[in-house]
Amino acid sequence: MNPMNTMSRPTSLLWSVYEHLAMVVGLGALAVICLTWSPLALALYPVLPRPFGRWLGRQAIMRGFRLYVSILRLLCACRFDLREIDALRDQGPMVIVANHPSLLDAVLITSRLPNAVCFMKADIMDNPLFGAGARMARYVRNDNLLGAVLSCCRELQQGAQIVVFPEGTRTVGYPGNPLNPLSRSTALIAARAGMPVQTLLIEFSSPYLGKGWPLWRKPSLPLTCRIRVGKRFEAPRDARAFTTELEAYFRAELGPSPTLMASSAVA
Repeated sequence: MNPMNTMSRPTSLLWSVYEHLAMVVGLGALAVICLTWSPLALALYPVLPRPFGRWLGRQAIMRGFRLYVSILRLLCACRFDLREIDALRDQGPMVIVANHPSLLDAVLITSRLPNAVCFMKADIMDNPLFGAGARMARYVRNDNLLGAVLSCCRELQQGAQIVVFPEGTRTVGYPGNPLNPLSRSTALIAARAGMPVQTLLIEFSSPYLGKGWPLWRKPSLPLTCRIRVGKRFEAPRDARAFTTELEAYFRAELGPSPTLMASSAVA
């Protein structure tokens, strides 16, 4: 029995059928929300003034993902405790750094933060589901590190909160392995911008949609996730030393087998 799963669950054939249906509903809802907004974002991006387009793009992502999280809660036996993230909404520009166990991580974080900017893979920016909305929100692609760092600094100066997953990809072997080695991207952005680094600690009850988990493989429900606000670091001076310190902090907090609260916040 998975020690992280704080609730017993039915093992009947009927429950297995429900888990498959929940998977279809969950993935289908995300596709519908993204495909509804993407054509509008594609049309509006070149014509709206940059400040208004940026604001509208981030609002659309936050509200669309908040709707999606509500659907997962209501129909798909998902329990998300995201209450601590709300405290960051009005705390001004910062670099927010999190571990990355699941494809849902960015969705959950940006559903709570109205001025979040994700530092994300270039192939996601080119994805037809997410690309148009991400470009309108002025998310930053990672295929040119120097240009990406400068873009992040510019957004921070304008009040944004940059969200970085410094593992570079989803955690391999989660939850037994809590973290991949970290890149220096967080340190480079924060040092250049002179901004603090706020950690978020993400804990899932299962590796659903983690590295190597096929989209068509059903989840083990109920799925529980808690995101905790961790330590805030001052702007780093030495990128190498800070990255080592940051990785050690995440490993100490997450441990080899994260524990999970059963409670969930109301969106």
